[in-house]
Amino acid sequence: MSTKKREDKRSIISPLFAGTELGRRDFFRIAGTGVAGSFLVPALRPNVYAKPAEEKPLLTGRARNCIFIHMQGAPSHVDTFDLKVGSWTPTTLQPETINGILFPKGLMPTLAGQVKHMAILRSVRAPALVHSLQQIWTQVSRNPTSQMGKISPNIGSIVAREFEPERQPNQKLPGFISLNGGSTVNAGYFNARYTPFGVAANAGGLSNLTNAVGQVNFERRYQMLMDLDASLRANSPLGESVLDMDGFYQQSRAMMYNPEVDTIFKFTTDEGMRYGNSGFGNSCIVARNLLRSNQGTRYIQLNIGGWDNHTNIYASITGPARQFDLGLGNLVADLMATPGQRGGTLFDETLIVAMGEFGRTVRTGTNQPGLNNTNGRDHYFQHFSLFMGGGVSGGQAIGKTTDDGFAIADPGWAQKRAIANEDIAASIYSALGIDYTKTLWDDPYGRGFDLVPFAKDGAWYPVLELYSRQVRATPDGPTRGPRRVS
Repeated sequence: MSTKKREDKRSIISPLFAGTELGRRDFFRIAGTGVAGSFLVPALRPNVYAKPAEEKPLLTGRARNCIFIHMQGAPSHVDTFDLKVGSWTPTTLQPETINGILFPKGLMPTLAGQVKHMAILRSVRAPALVHSLQQIWTQVSRNPTSQMGKISPNIGSIVAREFEPERQPNQKLPGFISLNGGSTVNAGYFNARYTPFGVAANAGGLSNLTNAVGQVNFERRYQMLMDLDASLRANSPLGESVLDMDGFYQQSRAMMYNPEVDTIFKFTTDEGMRYGNSGFGNSCIVARNLLRSNQGTRYIQLNIGGWDNHTNIYASITGPARQFDLGLGNLVADLMATPGQRGGTLFDETLIVAMGEFGRTVRTGTNQPGLNNTNGRDHYFQHFSLFMGGGVSGGQAIGKTTDDGFAIADPGWAQKRAIANEDIAASIYSALGIDYTKTLWDDPYGRGFDLVPFAKDGAWYPVLELYSRQVRATPDGPTRGPRRVS
């Protein structure tokens, strides 16, 4: 929409609703109008006062898939991807400068050999310090307590829905799969077709892809079900919930007695050992298999907990760090060795993003650098996000914190401010070629659902510095690589 059209649109709206947000005085002015106010409030649609009409998406479009690693419990930034060395640092961390980045080689030796492929965002700030709230916020890219936040789908559900028109008849798996448990947010107000398919990865695969009655009897019973109520479900007065169930039936049926699907979720004992013989490692193997199979899954969420290290951090962080190192390190190696769909490798076309909900404290009770009084670290706003693959320029750290990791010294990107969860979501969408400025008008409130909500003082943006060495995104699309806007 042009600037002129935006001005014309606003000119027909009462001055009461002008500006970028509804202020306290405006609220009471509306409330004071009594019954009349009840007719005016619905006019407060977000697109009237929030979204800059001239905003155009900055798309890189280099990635085809996304793996989002949810590090639940919040890993310590200053002991991992924003390492700060002091008297508290044990020799077992083996700090070493690799490709210009100080890295805990002893804690994550496999990933130490892949630093040249990493882009680390060090100027990320969390908006809150509550696990349950922030674990949702990182997955929906907005405040979960807001009206739209309460119905918001997972980023993965949005990706699955955006790519659904590209699904081929032979692709039988859901667009969004979640592995290794964890608090994975569902599809929100979207159709259940886009909800994450939760799987606990193990070498034996999925036991429920067959039925005790046998395939012949299963097919006969399924057909009987379709004959009895397929037409009723298609025209049910009960609405969306029945359509959701129909979607479940269709997706589940496509996976039953399918040897290709069955193979994807299985792996050998040797593979399991190489990936660390852990729940997270097993999930990384299945994630690799899912991408190799090209069966319709475009977004995979991997969950790994154990990072809430309030006490004796250098004893408690070792377990999750070792799982993370072997799982992700071998996943990256295997993706690099596997041809992709676009002529390169699967690593080239798969964006990998790893982050927790926030970081951990860097100062003692006396406000000096170090650990808390139980040799651990507590909840803290400053943290990080790790990006790999999908066209990302590796071997770089974007942003800089103070010497003790307490605050941002240099944001390191064009917006010259802290990076928020919403910016990370915009970066994911941009990498996949999805228009992150898009508004969907099918939400139950009729307000319009923005893929990435707009801030009261402007838009959130993708961190284009992630691609600074390989691709320059523009409002008209990338200068190299395909662009896809729904």
